[in-house]
Amino acid sequence: MPTHTASWRLLIQRADLRQTRIAPDPDALRPLADGEARFAVEHFALTANNVTYAAFGEAMKYWRFFPSGDAATGCLPVWGYGRVVESQCDGIEPGQRFWGYWPAGSHLVVAPGKVDRHGFSDVAAHRAELAAIYNRYVPASTPGDDRSEAVQAVLRPLFATSFLIDDFLAENGFFGARQVLLSSASSKTAYGTAFCLGRLDTARAGRPTVVGLTSPSRIDFAQGLPGYDRVLGYGDWPAALDPASPTVYVDFSGDAALRRAIHEHFGAALGYSASIGGTHWEDLGPGSGLPGPRPTLFFAPSQWKARSAPPPQGLGPAEFQRQLDAAWKAFTDTLDGLGADALSLHWVSGAEAAQAAYHDVLEGRSDARLGLMVRSG
Repeated sequence: MPTHTASWRLLIQRADLRQTRIAPDPDALRPLADGEARFAVEHFALTANNVTYAAFGEAMKYWRFFPSGDAATGCLPVWGYGRVVESQCDGIEPGQRFWGYWPAGSHLVVAPGKVDRHGFSDVAAHRAELAAIYNRYVPASTPGDDRSEAVQAVLRPLFATSFLIDDFLAENGFFGARQVLLSSASSKTAYGTAFCLGRLDTARAGRPTVVGLTSPSRIDFAQGLPGYDRVLGYGDWPAALDPASPTVYVDFSGDAALRRAIHEHFGAALGYSASIGGTHWEDLGPGSGLPGPRPTLFFAPSQWKARSAPPPQGLGPAEFQRQLDAAWKAFTDTLDGLGADALSLHWVSGAEAAQAAYHDVLEGRSDARLGLMVRSG
């Protein structure tokens, strides 16, 4: 029987994200069926993106990946690394390590489909109708390097979304905009998007100005990041931005009042309004009845699928991955040059520390520079 230093999962009340508890992990000890493998979750990241998973858990089916067995609660999905501790599946051996999508907890039982050198997809019945990108597990080195794996866990899933947002806007000619306005400018997905929008290659001739909105305490941090042409406080932007300037709004905050103010300010000059995240999760609200375009939910896996399709519909999987990898390298090289001013990694261990860290992220208490990593055991 596999051993691990702890058995736990972080469960969240779906109706009140502040209500959490630690429960035994249901995948820690249950017998494996033929074709299944058990992982010990080694370490994972906690970011504002995880708050978005919780805030949109019902609408976007995030609660379905790791069922809690209780309709009132959900298990928070996270990105990180796991190690095989028991296997009844051909091609999956104890000791192997994989990168992927895990429950915030200690273990996960998966049902791998076809296994090859590129990894496998979990084909468990409850995941069959969920976005394929979240079901994929990719081999990782053994042993792993803590820093590089932490950077991957904290930033890579968010940057993939950033890259896809930029790709979508560029594909649509930025909807004729002269400026792209990003809320929650200090959040990692927002500043990854700013970086992608701000790349100065020949394909970006005539690119829109990139304007970030953030709280006053985070203006200096956001101004020091690559990609933004201007960073404004939430109370300062109306006087600073011309309402007649063609604009695209990319909303990472989910703040309904801010969204309404932006729509009313720009009106017909607002070419597109994209809803991405919910960092201001308490201020979420409907997007109906607003001047200008109706806010449209951006679902990164849909853009990934479309752009990975064979030409002429898409770029093809190899070319799409090449472009994403090149952008990722440029992004991480730039952040490395900024050092701790851009990203400072912080590690905590165990269930109680994970629960406390979740609440810090939920309430916006964590430093924007922080890359928070949780060791499960």
